[in-house]
Amino acid sequence: MGTSGKERHGAKTGARSLTSAPMKTSPLPPVAVASRLRVVLVGTQHPGNIGAAARALKTMGLSRLVLVDPQQFPSDEAFRRAAGADDVLASAEVLATLAEAVADCHFVMGCTARSRRVALDELSPRAAAQQAVERGASGEVALVFGRERTGLTNEELQLCHVAVHIPANPEYSSLNLAAAVQVLAYEVRVAMLATDQLAPSSPFVEDASASHAQLEGMFAQLGQTLDQIDFHKGRAPDSAMRKLRRLFLRTGLSEQEVRLLRGILADAQRMARLAGGKTE
Repeated sequence: MGTSGKERHGAKTGARSLTSAPMKTSPLPPVAVASRLRVVLVGTQHPGNIGAAARALKTMGLSRLVLVDPQQFPSDEAFRRAAGADDVLASAEVLATLAEAVADCHFVMGCTARSRRVALDELSPRAAAQQAVERGASGEVALVFGRERTGLTNEELQLCHVAVHIPANPEYSSLNLAAAVQVLAYEVRVAMLATDQLAPSSPFVEDASASHAQLEGMFAQLGQTLDQIDFHKGRAPDSAMRKLRRLFLRTGLSEQEVRLLRGILADAQRMARLAGGKTE
């Protein structure tokens, strides 16, 4: 997410609702939900922002911090700005790519300025927090923030299920990275506490939702299949694949559904090879 004038947060009032079906899960205590929620900072340029973000998480009962390709970490400045949240920094994972950071996640939310270049369902911080708590009852959830100046790239946003925008003052919407983390962490805290006060409505739990890595495997196979059946007819495949990704991400596929779809794709690939005169 960007935190300068170039990358600003602003939520759309009355944002489009997420179209996937609500999770049928029993409420979990805040500690259990928090253990499944990670905050991912991508390409952070200033170590002080990492420390301040760790402090923001700890004040709201969150502790899982993942750093993707930080420019400077570990850093004394990060620990100074953490102001006592040293344990959050000490346990932070450092990875090379966002794909690695969210590979086992079942729901990924990207905090970014509104952009027409990447069409994602848009959530306010409050709606995003509610989704995080609901999804966290059955799987891993990631809340992703981009670089201070340029935010998340289009390619990184493609790895997210939804976008999250903070409704900042449109006349001065520049928001510091740690401040943005604090806003989302607070909303998650409120949603967790509200959930903890609810009585379980049903013991039924849906099939486990597919992880990010499982979905990416399916998308890769889908792309290969479309090429093998000459679906694109010479046209660039990127546009069709972006639309198909959005379609499947909206549905909230389960692991079983991904296996079913991959079985169908495997049969389509086999038939394509037979039609082309190739043996298996």
